[in-house]
Amino acid sequence: MNVLAIGCHPDDLEIACGGTLRKYVEQGADVFMCHVANGNMGHAEILPEPLAILRSAESENAGNVIGAKQVFNLDVGDLLVDRFDNHIVDAVADVIRYVKPDVIITHNDKDYMQDHVETNRLAFNGSFVSSVKHKTTQYDVYEEFVPIFYMDTLAGVDFIPTHYVNISDQIDIKLKALACHESQIKWMMEHDNIDFLDMVKTCSRYRGYQCGVAYAEGYRPCTVYPRMTTKHLLP
Repeated sequence: MNVLAIGCHPDDLEIACGGTLRKYVEQGADVFMCHVANGNMGHAEILPEPLAILRSAESENAGNVIGAKQVFNLDVGDLLVDRFDNHIVDAVADVIRYVKPDVIITHNDKDYMQDHVETNRLAFNGSFVSSVKHKTTQYDVYEEFVPIFYMDTLAGVDFIPTHYVNISDQIDIKLKALACHESQIKWMMEHDNIDFLDMVKTCSRYRGYQCGVAYAEGYRPCTVYPRMTTKHLLP
């Protein structure tokens, strides 16, 4: 089984679906992680260019902790993620054609910032483009309408899951992967007085309460024709 998680910034996937991705790995799936934006605006003191390099390295380290087969970085600048930019759409389509996923996990279609919402649409549109035979990109056509699951929003705001994944055995790996994003974890503690690791753990515990386990991650399927399936794709 091939799993493709498409997040906006480095650390978004670890926050919302890191436990699920690790569980996929433990069950023998090939997991691929893709970051659309490079996170270059995510710090008030580190300048954008060196920050983008730093955050790329952090995302590689986090992917290694999770056990991802490959981590893609599309290197789009923060605040420039745009569903109508054909170059970005084609880049996403190329990743999908390369991975040939059985399932895609991405952001919810409503979230707290534009880049996340645009990434949601890029995953959807890129998946469609990847299936169009005469649309030329780097890799051969992948003639599948891939089921898509939307992952939780930050702090679970305005998101009601319909599906849950029990990550009680994966919570420590999830937090270890998230801790690789030191530039963000440290900055949020020093600047905003937010213990982000504790926040994410608390959110996972809250989702666990909802479904009767210690820790969980919540999802919602994309329910448009023909993305639905009878297959049970979440681990």
